[in-house]
Amino acid sequence: MYLSPCIDAIFFNRSVNLNDQILAVKNTGYKHFEFWSWWDKDLDLLERVVKEEGLIISAMCTRFISLVDKKERTHYQQGLMESIEAAKRLGVKTLISQTGNELDFSRSKQLKNLKDGLMACISILERADMMLVIEPLNITIDHPGYFLSSSDEAAELIAQINNPHIKMLFDVYHQQITEGNITRRLEQYNNYIGHIHIADNPGRKEPGTGELNYHYIFDSLKHTGYLGGLGLEFFPDHSPEEKLRFVKVNFPI
Repeated sequence: MYLSPCIDAIFFNRSVNLNDQILAVKNTGYKHFEFWSWWDKDLDLLERVVKEEGLIISAMCTRFISLVDKKERTHYQQGLMESIEAAKRLGVKTLISQTGNELDFSRSKQLKNLKDGLMACISILERADMMLVIEPLNITIDHPGYFLSSSDEAAELIAQINNPHIKMLFDVYHQQITEGNITRRLEQYNNYIGHIHIADNPGRKEPGTGELNYHYIFDSLKHTGYLGGLGLEFFPDHSPEEKLRFVKVNFPI
C-alpha cells in the first residue's frame, strides 16, 4: 500500500510546469504519483524525468468517452488502445475510466451497455496486461448527471464481469458523500478494488482536515491486505508542497 499524489489535482489551476510538479512529488518524499489526462502532457518529458528520478506512475486516465452509450463503443475502444500505448511508454499498469453521463433511456439498458462495453475491452486489456478501473463519482456536489455513483452497483457489475483486468476505483471522498459506511465497503469489496482515491470531506482537502478518520481507514485497509495505490486527489487551498509533506508526516504508510 502506498501514497500516490495526483498532480492534476494537487497543482490544479497553479502555474507550475510538469517537470517541477514531478520534482515536488519526489522532494516531499513520494515515490509514486499519478495524473488524469495523458494526451495534453509531454510524454517525452514524463518518460525522461520518471526514469532519471526513479519514480513510478501508478495510474492515469483513459480518454473520457461514454461507456453507457453503445454508439460510442468503438470510439471508446480506440481511446483505450491509444491510452495503452501511452501507458506502455510510461510503465503504467492501471488505467482509470469514467462511465459517462446518464442518458435518456432506462437505467437497466445503460447498465447493459456499460457491462457489454467493458466486456468488449477484456481482450485488449489482457493482451496489454493492464487493469482498467471504473470510478463511481458523487452526483450530489461534484458530478451531477454522471451515470455511476454507487460502489455497490459498481461491485455488482465487476462481480458479473469476473475478470482481474477490470476492477473498481474506490474514491473515499466521493463514496462518503454518496453512501458512507466507508470501511465496511472497503472490506466488503476488497477483491473488486484495484485503486483507491482519497481526500477529506467536506471541501475535498487533504486527509486530516475533515470528518473522515483516515488513520482508522488506513488501518482497516492494512487489515484487508490491500496492496495497491492510495491516490491523493485533493485540492490544497495553498502550498501544495506543504500539504504533501503534511500528509506524508501524519499518515505514514
